[in-house]
Amino acid sequence: MPLHHAPIYRLTIYRQPIDSGVVNNSEASTDPRSFLPLPQAQFHVLVALTAGDRHGYAIMGAVEQSSGGVVRMGPATLYGTLHKLVEHDLVEESDRRPSTDDDARRRYYRLTGLGRTVCRAEADRLAALVTITRSHLKPGLA
Repeated sequence: MPLHHAPIYRLTIYRQPIDSGVVNNSEASTDPRSFLPLPQAQFHVLVALTAGDRHGYAIMGAVEQSSGGVVRMGPATLYGTLHKLVEHDLVEESDRRPSTDDDARRRYYRLTGLGRTVCRAEADRLAALVTITRSHLKPGLA
């Protein structure tokens, strides 16, 4: 009896890469849609920063909390993601400190105007997808 395998499906999502090496030099880099869809780690970091300036460890905690513990971001992922976001002007380092006795080694990050716009655009994109999914999953349609 021959062994049957389930078909393998591939999904390719085309997007303009933001790691193209061109930073801050084109109009396309200011169009929020050019960043979509965002990689999951980048979106989580942007969402964490919507609450205000945070340092790395606080961002990791916010990501874990906002995901209900499902997403845990380690330091390598976090700082690699922050590096990309800073490189593309979505996030910037902040000089502001919450208090004078704060650890001077901590680096604080905040959203830029473009970062806030891109975060909102990605949230809107995902919300539309959720709306479609929920409408398809209504009782009686399956």
